Amino acid sequence: MSEADRPSGRDLTAKPDTGYFSDTLLEREPIRCRPLYQNVALGIVASETEPAQRALASLREHYDCVPPSEAEIIIALGGDGFMLQTLHAQLEAMIDGSGRAPKPVYGMNCGTIGFLMNSFEVEGLHERVMAAEATSVSPLAMRAHYLDGGHEEALAINEVALLRETRQAAKLRISIDGRVRMEELICDGALVSTPAGSTAYNLSAHGPIIPIGAELLALTPISAFRPRRWRGALLPDSVTVRFEILEPAKRPVSAVADFKEMRDVRRVDVRRAEKHALSLLFDPGHSLEERLIGEQFLS
Repeated sequence: MSEADRPSGRDLTAKPDTGYFSDTLLEREPIRCRPLYQNVALGIVASETEPAQRALASLREHYDCVPPSEAEIIIALGGDGFMLQTLHAQLEAMIDGSGRAPKPVYGMNCGTIGFLMNSFEVEGLHERVMAAEATSVSPLAMRAHYLDGGHEEALAINEVALLRETRQAAKLRISIDGRVRMEELICDGALVSTPAGSTAYNLSAHGPIIPIGAELLALTPISAFRPRRWRGALLPDSVTVRFEILEPAKRPVSAVADFKEMRDVRRVDVRRAEKHALSLLFDPGHSLEERLIGEQFLS
């Protein structure tokens, strides 16, 4: 997260639980379109980057717009970061009280890596979407407790990461389902990753790649100092992971759920939010499962 993305402050008043969760992460109204000769309504959202806006303009030349209520599938134009924003917007639609079901998302890469995206092509969009393979992903639910006594909740599609805020290393106690498994981890931080997020920050921290459908979470240390040789753990996705921050005033720690940061926390609980599953669409032969397998054989 860049300094420009960091929150300037927060409301110290504890907010009532919403049951995962209510912050709006995608404010712009998506453009809803329907292929000229097809019946399925497609809603298009695009990053503000120049490549994504050019792609949007190209699609507008080929597709008629329809009202938002008619959209059945979301087309996301951008990179992996924008895909995360789009998926978080779908999560918001599930929990805002309207009872709306999340819509499948078909991404087309207008960014850099595009791990969660398909290639961008204007022609044949309807046929590609109809032939796409669906992958279900469940986010993590995080509850962070602040030093001042308040708490806040968030969802993470990739990972929940605890990060030191100053030059001093963090000290963490780790419990799994109420049982202390590590009394003290001295580190730059630690994270819990979903299978979908296991090739992101988790892999950079030398964590394992987890196949989709493995029903596992990765618990991965970030620059562990003591115990020096601990490389983390693979856990059933049914567990609750608790991080307790030791010496939190002296060694402040922030908790980050994807791109939502909560600073000066004293305890963080993480578990899978199985009731908030999302659907990603991929071209045949290029599913997320295939990409996760292929990533393990890159030199």
